[in-house]
Amino acid sequence: MIKLHDKYFESYISANKLNTTIAKMAQLVYKECADEIPLFVGILNGSFMFAADFVRAYPGQCEISFVKLASYQGTESAGKVKKLVGLSEDVTNRTVIILEDIIDTGTTLEEIYTIFRHKKLKQLKIATLLYKPDVYKKGLHIDYIGLHVPDKFVVGYGLDYNGLGRNLSDIFTLTKPTMTNIVLFGPPGAGKGTQADVLKDKYALKHISTGDVFRYNIKNETPLGNLAKSYMDKGDLVPDEVTINMLKQEVERHKDANGFIFDGFPRTEDQAKALDTFLAEKGATINGMVALEVPEDLLVERLLKRGETSGRPDDQDESKIRNRFNEYQNKTAILKDYYAQQGKYYGIDGVGSIEEITERLTKVFDKL
Repeated sequence: MIKLHDKYFESYISANKLNTTIAKMAQLVYKECADEIPLFVGILNGSFMFAADFVRAYPGQCEISFVKLASYQGTESAGKVKKLVGLSEDVTNRTVIILEDIIDTGTTLEEIYTIFRHKKLKQLKIATLLYKPDVYKKGLHIDYIGLHVPDKFVVGYGLDYNGLGRNLSDIFTLTKPTMTNIVLFGPPGAGKGTQADVLKDKYALKHISTGDVFRYNIKNETPLGNLAKSYMDKGDLVPDEVTINMLKQEVERHKDANGFIFDGFPRTEDQAKALDTFLAEKGATINGMVALEVPEDLLVERLLKRGETSGRPDDQDESKIRNRFNEYQNKTAILKDYYAQQGKYYGIDGVGSIEEITERLTKVFDKL
């Protein structure tokens, strides 16, 4: 999977298959043009890689030139073609073979025929690497076709999506992220775990708590768990790489999940970027960061109350609790800006009953 701008693409036609196809096309053209020197005309911008590989594969003498036409904007055909650059060569009594990257509706092909209509050619032939028969609307003849493809938007090997993807050696097709992934965020005592337990069932998502993942790996003495414990035993922070690898393993354990609620991760911008990279490789993304916002004094009161039964010493000392909030504000809260810049931050009032807070969260989850 790759991401270009806001969209995801998956590999569709390999570079090896493209090279094999082009070699066969070049041999076929040579058989029909071996007694002359044809002029190949590439259609820019898309055909530059196809044209280069085609003339390299062509076993005879040839010349090459280019014209530039434009018909695509975004992922939809604009239906209009504007000629930008024409031929300067004398094509009188010559065989001209157009090299097109893709022919779909035929609008560009029609413009090509118009360009050469009044030129005194020996013959005009059309060679296209990709052909979409389902949407071809013209009655114009196509002499050489590399591969028939369905009506899918494709990028790579000269084809682009809003300027990106032309340099890819494979051809990729448009796909959609298959998972919904939410970062559930908030300071200690905000109630993330309680809400995650409700939301994971309501939306059929997998809840991944960093604390639970650490405890599982350490208890089961996995290689990552032993590595993390070695840092913790020395009083050192566990490096991001170890934490991220644990999260990756947990995601891979649930490949069929509809998505994930990440609770307690990421904690830093570096972790957030690493998570984005990992999800992008799977054709997915973080859909939103949903943060429970609760006044600090109320949280202190909650944690002290929890400390009466939890047995956690850090829930029984107000100075330690305040220190945790300072740590949260100084390091973790910077993530709010990271996701807000992407338009993915959703602040939720975390004061009220569990049911009231769930209702507020549900409204945001429904949108995501």
